Amino acid sequence: MTIKSFLVSRIAASLTSEKRLLRNRARQEAKRAATSTPHTVDYFQDATDPYSHLCLQVLPKLAARYDIRLNVHLVAPPPDWAAPERERLEAYARLDAARLDRRAGLQFTDPGHQPDAASLRIANARFAAAIDAGSFLADAPHISDDLWRGQLAGASAPGGDLDARLAAGSRKREELGHYLGATFNYAGEWYWGLDRLHFLEARLTELGAHRPGEGSASIFPPPAVPAGSGRAATAPELHYYLSFRSPYTYIAAARAKALADAYGAELKLRYVLPMVMRGLPVPAMKRWYITSDTAREARRLGIPFGKVADPVGKPLERGYSILPWARDQGRGFEYCHAFMTGVWSQGIDAGSDEGLRRIVQTAGLDWTAARSQLETDRWRAEAEGNRAEMMALGVWGVPSFRVGDVITWGQDRMWLIEDELKRLTT
Repeated sequence: MTIKSFLVSRIAASLTSEKRLLRNRARQEAKRAATSTPHTVDYFQDATDPYSHLCLQVLPKLAARYDIRLNVHLVAPPPDWAAPERERLEAYARLDAARLDRRAGLQFTDPGHQPDAASLRIANARFAAAIDAGSFLADAPHISDDLWRGQLAGASAPGGDLDARLAAGSRKREELGHYLGATFNYAGEWYWGLDRLHFLEARLTELGAHRPGEGSASIFPPPAVPAGSGRAATAPELHYYLSFRSPYTYIAAARAKALADAYGAELKLRYVLPMVMRGLPVPAMKRWYITSDTAREARRLGIPFGKVADPVGKPLERGYSILPWARDQGRGFEYCHAFMTGVWSQGIDAGSDEGLRRIVQTAGLDWTAARSQLETDRWRAEAEGNRAEMMALGVWGVPSFRVGDVITWGQDRMWLIEDELKRLTT
């Protein structure tokens, strides 16, 4: 390990540590208390975003349950760098939101297309009027429902004031450090959509902002995986699309294996090049949110994380060159897990022979035999085939999972894969 990689991994560990998080929280709370400021939550509403539509349905409950001042900001869709596959992202978001609403007991029906520009202007104008009138919590869910059902009618909204308002909300979001709608910010920390709302609730409860008699269960608690077991006459295949450079892939790995084992499924390792090595931008703002979000998810799941040695570039290519051979030895998953554990929680430099040897031996493999694979290139065609299949199925990021015709993106949706495995094994 070089001095640079050693220092970088230690700095990353410090930046993502719980100790630093708690110190920052204490500082923010002391500042709030000193100025007698209410607990203030900023919510960013993107009318084009189906996840925002779901959030609108739980905002009244959030406001009733917690003693908070809720500031609502209307925002434009994410910038191009945050949505490099915009049409794919929009189509997938509608599908995913429709699945999520059933799980959360909410209402969203995928119309098969995005709302038209005229309807969006009407919706945003009505959102703005509701904010100004103090009736946003009551009115916004109905406005959004009419928008997504194609039932908004009326005169187009005037241009200047509305455009300025959207620009101001987007600017506020960027200044605070995010790029998506359906996001909440409290005291410098971000919470995206229903999936992270439970973290915000826990924070507010810890600070004594929970109102008595309003119930203690999270509005949408994270589903546990796996929860059951079953066996089919023919073992199903659980396809796990992964990247060694994705921290979310790392924290999903053990659960993917447990899920496959619980249902007698064959875990198929489908590795792809990371987005940045495929020419898709991942700016610093996005990288930091992903890293900090992974850190808190890892703490929740009891997974070590934070001492990072980013494997982008040659380290990742070296790692992938060994993977097909490791799979042939029956140790494919063990090798993947050892590699990701090494680079995401132990600061192991996979670009060095010393670091890669540690990873290989941790996976129970012979280093001398593994080292001979470093000059091979057979992994490239397989990685490209996996990417092409993933894209054809409507997703382009990792971790993604597929069982039969059901595919989903993200470690937050493994419950969906379990639902399909249950269906196949009952």
